[in-house]
Amino acid sequence: MKKIDKISHEGIIREISEDYITVEIVNKSACAECHAKGFCVAGDKEIRLVDVPYSINTLVEDFKVGDQVNLVLNQSLGVSAVFISYAIPLVILIVFLLILSNTGLNELAVGLLSLAGVAVYYLFVYLFRDRLERIFTFSIEKINK
Repeated sequence: MKKIDKISHEGIIREISEDYITVEIVNKSACAECHAKGFCVAGDKEIRLVDVPYSINTLVEDFKVGDQVNLVLNQSLGVSAVFISYAIPLVILIVFLLILSNTGLNELAVGLLSLAGVAVYYLFVYLFRDRLERIFTFSIEKINK
């Protein structure tokens, strides 16, 4: 079995500024490649713009607007992002639910306080977004055609 160590998305360079290269990627639903997608409302596409900061690899390559590139992220960073986004808030929610349900509070208060605990966690993630942005960055590879 082949081990995948990088997550990759094809995209097109839309803008080059002093600090970032903006790449447009198309997120497709699972059925977007289906032959019946024109008749089905379930198949959708979403266009996203990703800003990639300059790095040594980026400066070595000669990128131009319109070039097709691969956005690459280490799989370990992808797993960490899922952990930060979903696993930790789920654990916080369950712990708050279990602890608060044993205090004798009514169910509405337990539910609202548990959600407040998750909201506080996401507030901390928001406050540290600049640090997380430096950790979770894509790199660019030119597609040779």
